[in-house]
Amino acid sequence: MIQRKATGPPEEVVEVPYERLDPETLRNLIQEFVTRDGADWGETGGALEDKVAQVMQQLRSRKVKVVFELKSQTANIVVCR
Repeated sequence: MIQRKATGPPEEVVEVPYERLDPETLRNLIQEFVTRDGADWGETGGALEDKVAQVMQQLRSRKVKVVFELKSQTANIVVCR
């Protein structure tokens, strides 16, 4: 496992309730997430629509969440702890 040394203050992250996002914006975010280079869907691969539906279900069941990183001005989907 590669560990990175912190070179500055930790990135500030804000959780964004997915329900408050415009549906088209949320869909675009999920599509970008599931088609991202390095995404590992393993045996559960499949059509884009299936992957989008899986992520939506994970958002609804609170297994993942949408976050916005203030410094980089990027949104991401991360596993809830």
